[in-house]
Amino acid sequence: MKSKTTETDVPVVVDEVSDEEAAAFDLDPHLINLMLHEPFFSHILRKFNKRKAEISTAGIGVVDQNPTLFWNPKFLASLKSIQVRGLMKHECYHWIYKHVTSRKKDPHILWNWGTDLAINGLIREKELPEGGLMPGKPLDLSKVTDPKALEKWKKVSDLIASLPKGMASEWYFGKLQEDQEVSEAIQGQGEGIEVMIDDHGEWDEMSDEDRQIVEGKIRQAVTEAVKRCDSSGEWGSVPSSVRDDLRKMVSSTIPWSSLLKNFCGRSQRLNKRRTMKRINRKYPYIHSGIRRGHSANIAVYMDQSGSVGSDSIELLFAELNNLGKKINFTLFPFDTEVDEKNSVEWRRGQSIPPVRHRYGGTSFNAVAKHARDNSGKFDGYIVLTDGECSSPGPSRLRRAWVIVPGRSLAFDPPKGDIVIKMER
Repeated sequence: MKSKTTETDVPVVVDEVSDEEAAAFDLDPHLINLMLHEPFFSHILRKFNKRKAEISTAGIGVVDQNPTLFWNPKFLASLKSIQVRGLMKHECYHWIYKHVTSRKKDPHILWNWGTDLAINGLIREKELPEGGLMPGKPLDLSKVTDPKALEKWKKVSDLIASLPKGMASEWYFGKLQEDQEVSEAIQGQGEGIEVMIDDHGEWDEMSDEDRQIVEGKIRQAVTEAVKRCDSSGEWGSVPSSVRDDLRKMVSSTIPWSSLLKNFCGRSQRLNKRRTMKRINRKYPYIHSGIRRGHSANIAVYMDQSGSVGSDSIELLFAELNNLGKKINFTLFPFDTEVDEKNSVEWRRGQSIPPVRHRYGGTSFNAVAKHARDNSGKFDGYIVLTDGECSSPGPSRLRRAWVIVPGRSLAFDPPKGDIVIKMER
């Protein structure tokens, strides 16, 4: 595939922009503006190609397996600087959430509306060109003159105005399909209605090989952007919920599988249960057999002292969501004492948003004592921390230390302890 583009069809009047003004339009100042205000999106766009194109507005596509931003200088010259910035953020979100590299859903017009509703809800309204879809905001029906069409579009507008922000594209897609009249109106379009819609049709023609290569490049760019922003603490306008999603997307800091294998080892509990699916060797087909399984019971202590920043708390929760895909465990916040009141029984497959409960000093002795007092419940424990405290001494239970980025354990770990340093 040599080149594929997907156009952002934004009905904005650009006739007021002369050919001379369009020819003089320079994208570079807007990219610098993006770098100053939106470092996350700026880093992503720096990794991709940017080309002028004879399309009505702007769009994203692929040229020789490279993600590319296409833009019409006459259209961008008609926008305010803040709207150019919002448009670039909009296109970056399409890349991040794989809306244009995943296979399109049918009806594809409804899917396009669903993706734009999901994305635009993450961007401030003043940053979007006029006509952009926004959950919770009615459509502009001022140019719909036909009474029957107006009645039909009024239903669509009322639905859009009733939708909350912050939902996934699939959720909006489903809502748009629930009412047949709404669905048919959107698929018909036209009739004086003007909305900002991305056409993703050509992307579905990508080969699987091209799709994997493009997604790999996008993932690498997002990974680097997340690490840079976490390191600097500067994320721009990216909502905290989106930051958490991004960390989950790119998180591979802690090799949980190998850690659990080495950490739990033979201390895993042996579980037995009877099942007719197993043949009883002594009494075949008379009594049920026994299925044996191994499961680890682990305590995780999260350092929430004042020295551990909120960004580190968010990063640790993202890693715990990864751990939660593999096992059940119990999470205890701590500072100078272990907070049993706010402990969490984390079930496999469960996802929990980052929550801070404490802001005091740090005591590893309190953690060691709590683990020792509950040694009959747990096979071992993990301490998530910045490492800034004195040694609690050796532990009879297996113990692992997970140290947040940029910090180190303030003492030599006792023999048998495992230490893992997270990286940005």
